[in-house]
Amino acid sequence: MTIPTANLERERLLQLAEEYRNKGYEIFFHPNSEDLPHFLRNYRPDMIVRKGDEAVIIEVKSRSSLNSSSRQYLQNLAQSVEQHSGWRLELVMTNPEDYVYSPQTENSLQAPEIKTKLQVARQLVIQHPESAILYSWSLVEATLRLIAEHEEISLQGLDPLYLVKQLVTKGVISRPEYQLLMDALSLRNKIAHGFKTSQSASEFAYQIINATEELLKTLDVDVKGC
Repeated sequence: MTIPTANLERERLLQLAEEYRNKGYEIFFHPNSEDLPHFLRNYRPDMIVRKGDEAVIIEVKSRSSLNSSSRQYLQNLAQSVEQHSGWRLELVMTNPEDYVYSPQTENSLQAPEIKTKLQVARQLVIQHPESAILYSWSLVEATLRLIAEHEEISLQGLDPLYLVKQLVTKGVISRPEYQLLMDALSLRNKIAHGFKTSQSASEFAYQIINATEELLKTLDVDVKGC
C-alpha cells in the first residue's frame, strides 16, 4: 500500500522534532507569522528548532511535492536565511520512491579529468571568457560532487544551488568559497540565459578556475603537478 506523501512528510517531521528535542532544542511546528522574525514573515516553515543563539528552519519535502513554485520558495527562503547570523535552513527529503543521488552512478567526471579540463578552460579564457565560465562551472559542479562523496554526504539532487548549500551547511566549504561559488553560479546563469554581464568575464573565469583547483586539493589531488 502506498503511503500518502503528506503522511510521510509529517512522520519525518515528527522524527526530526524528536531528534532535536533530545538534543535540547525547543520545537516550534508550523509557527504563525506573528511568531516569526520579520525576515520570515512571508514564509511558513514546517518547523523551527532553537537552542541558545542557534535557530534551524526545517522543511521536509518529498520529490513529488517539489515543483517549480516550491523550489522557488525554498530558494528565496534560503537566501533570506543566509543573511542572518545564527540561522540556517535544513531541507530534508523524504519519500521511499526518492533516490539518493550517488555521484558514482551518474558517471561524474573524476579528479584527473577535471584537472585536465581546467587547463582547457584556462586556454579558453583568452579568447572566449564567457564560454570559459560556462565550461568552468561544469567542472565546479563535478568537483563539488566528488567532495560530497569524499565527505560521505548523501545528496538528494543534482541542483547546483542545493549542492553548494549542502556543502557549506556541513562545513565542508568555507563561507568565502561559498560566496564565490554563489557569485559564479549567478554569473553562469546570466550567460547561459543570454543576459549581459557587468563583471569582467576574464577575471571571474580565472577566479572560478583557481577556486576549483583549490577545492580539488581538499581531495588530496596534486593539481599543479600534472
